[in-house]
Amino acid sequence: MPFPLTTTRRGFAIVAATLLPLASTLTAQAAGPEIRIAHVYSKTGPLEAYGKQTQTGFMMGLDYATGGTFTVAGKKIVVIEKDDQGKPDVGKSLLATAYGDDKADLAVGPSSSGVALALLPVAEEYKKILLVEPAVADSITGDKWNKYIFRTGRNSSQDAIANAVALDKAGVSIATLAQDYAFGRDGVKAFKDAIKKAKIVHEEYLPTTTTDFTAGAQRLIDKLKDQPGRKIIFVIWAGAGNPFKIADLDLKRYGIEIATGGNILPAMTAYKQFPGMEGASYYYFGMPKNPVNEWLVANHYKQFKAPPDFFTAGGMSAAIAVVEALKKTAGDTTTNKLIKAMEGMSFETPKGKMTFRPEDHQAMQSMYHFKIKVDPAFAWGVPELVREIMPEEMVVPIRNKR
Repeated sequence: MPFPLTTTRRGFAIVAATLLPLASTLTAQAAGPEIRIAHVYSKTGPLEAYGKQTQTGFMMGLDYATGGTFTVAGKKIVVIEKDDQGKPDVGKSLLATAYGDDKADLAVGPSSSGVALALLPVAEEYKKILLVEPAVADSITGDKWNKYIFRTGRNSSQDAIANAVALDKAGVSIATLAQDYAFGRDGVKAFKDAIKKAKIVHEEYLPTTTTDFTAGAQRLIDKLKDQPGRKIIFVIWAGAGNPFKIADLDLKRYGIEIATGGNILPAMTAYKQFPGMEGASYYYFGMPKNPVNEWLVANHYKQFKAPPDFFTAGGMSAAIAVVEALKKTAGDTTTNKLIKAMEGMSFETPKGKMTFRPEDHQAMQSMYHFKIKVDPAFAWGVPELVREIMPEEMVVPIRNKR
């Protein structure tokens, strides 16, 4: 049985996973009926850092969106945490348990695209909403989509189109380096579709567990070194491993640059090697200027003595979306009423306004074109904003078969 949400004096919600007798007592004492939300994420596993940020952001988002009450329409919000460990079979089983045994009204997650693809049919089987955050693969709201799936996280096409803004110029040759699973392959496909002027000369896919990038880097160099004009290796990578080690092979002597999108702050320590590197990011705490982000940054510093990270903002966005939908239904968790409320719904997030596109339930949202600056005050390469790429500027393909 999940522990009901409580708030500390600092306004941050906590969920205790133990002390079951006490949990039973407090659940019985909770005023009125509950809204039960399952959060399936990588509490452990290769994407543990992403999962923990999402969970922190989700709890902060519930705090923010409910004004610290953790209630909607008089109903207490209860969050049921599930650790998928980054394993599709584990995630699938946990979501079925959440919907079936735990009586979750809806679910949020997961961290991994591979896990997300395993969860989609479970949502369809139980006829309950799965709000995907932060898994990225296009296929989640594309050919594997069903009507119970919504996503606040960006998709591969949004990443790709935004990065193409920075890199797609005539006379540029690009080779891609990506992980060999749904996130990497969908990302490269979307990037190729978005590139109109530059030339893609090679695609390199490596296992997610790769630590030695030498052989892959050599293949990239061999494909690029004799190309005329500007030469770029575009990196699409998540989780463990440091693909930026390829810079150790002295790419500069071949005139080869590295480019990539945004990432979590620990991963961006590697960006310090590449001052002036351009790309596009989903989020960096210093870029969006709006009241929600100001709240997030201030409260995250207050609680954790550090800025919010990439996936913290995503978790908060997901929580706000859930609360806004429940406000629209006056706390009614009937799936069809939630779907009707959420299709076309706009809501304010740390990234500004997001809108669920009715056709595939993908959140249309801003992205941020950046250039890396080295600042001794920060342990990471600082992405300085070149410009905000607005949702209406990005023609994001509808890839489902609705």
